[in-house]
Amino acid sequence: MKGRRKYAKATVLPESIRSFIAFDIDSDPILKKISDAQRLLAETGADLKLVEPKNIHITLRFLGNVTTDTAEKVFTEMKKVQFTPFKVKIQGLGAFPNAHRPRVLWARITEGANQLTNIFDQLEPNLRRLGFAPDPKGFSPHLTIARVRSEKNKYKLAEFLLKNSSQEFGVIIARCLKLKRSDLTPRGPIYSTLKEHCLQSC
Repeated sequence: MKGRRKYAKATVLPESIRSFIAFDIDSDPILKKISDAQRLLAETGADLKLVEPKNIHITLRFLGNVTTDTAEKVFTEMKKVQFTPFKVKIQGLGAFPNAHRPRVLWARITEGANQLTNIFDQLEPNLRRLGFAPDPKGFSPHLTIARVRSEKNKYKLAEFLLKNSSQEFGVIIARCLKLKRSDLTPRGPIYSTLKEHCLQSC
């Protein structure tokens, strides 16, 4: 009698989620002003990839691909963060590493930067204990609004950035620290909220 053929059992891998921790910009007037600034940036003729206004946020920590179990552990650490709702003022345009060698274009945070840094400093050691490597770029509070793809018209771009280094966009109240999911698609990333740690206003 022939022996029965043995079949290997399929291994079910845990879902991998591309994720990050952030505060959303929940103000349509601010997003409209940023969108207007993006349009003017594009009119310089620079080679830019603009961030869709609905995707603009304040990133506290990019996590990369994590399992659902790790995401739950991250949220547990997020709930331990101590802060009260605070004002975040968005004012001015700039670039990393600088206006003359731009790679990333951003809107500056002039008020609330210290509170954001404090939240990052509370999270970072706990994330390290979960196995996350430190971010080599460190933490610099800002809103990414575009990425520069080439040096085309970089002098016009630098001139525009310097001229608008104090442009005011508005103020939000940061009260909900969110664990976000990023799904990459051919038409760009789609962000959704997995978990949120929200506090009531003072």
